[in-house]
Amino acid sequence: MPLYMCNAAKGAISAEAKSKIAADVTRIHCEVTGAPATFVHVFFFEEAEHMPLDGHGAVLFGTIRGGRTDAQKVQMKDEMQEAIRLQAGVPQEKISVLIAETPANWVMEGGDLLPEPGEEAEWLKAHEAKVAEARTT
Repeated sequence: MPLYMCNAAKGAISAEAKSKIAADVTRIHCEVTGAPATFVHVFFFEEAEHMPLDGHGAVLFGTIRGGRTDAQKVQMKDEMQEAIRLQAGVPQEKISVLIAETPANWVMEGGDLLPEPGEEAEWLKAHEAKVAEARTT
């Protein structure tokens, strides 16, 4: 968590562009929210049929932990839309970005429920200790 899924027509986004978009989405999410990059997951799907934008567009759907401000969500949406436009060459008017919130305690990462926004440092420290202990047993 967060989970971003990008859907576009088959071949509309090159492998190189996908890599750059994934890096941009991760960077943007982390810069805006302060969340660690290890929490961010970006997936790409290619659906040649049933594309909502005549086979030429891209849709990025993200689920993020609740508690972000409207301003943060708008900033992420705008910057991610621009990243897709720049990296894939998809016209801005054919890119949709949707963001939905999920309570942190509905999501697990590495076997532990995610922390509330702002509590990541403590969570990471406890989680890394748990992982280290499991490796020694």
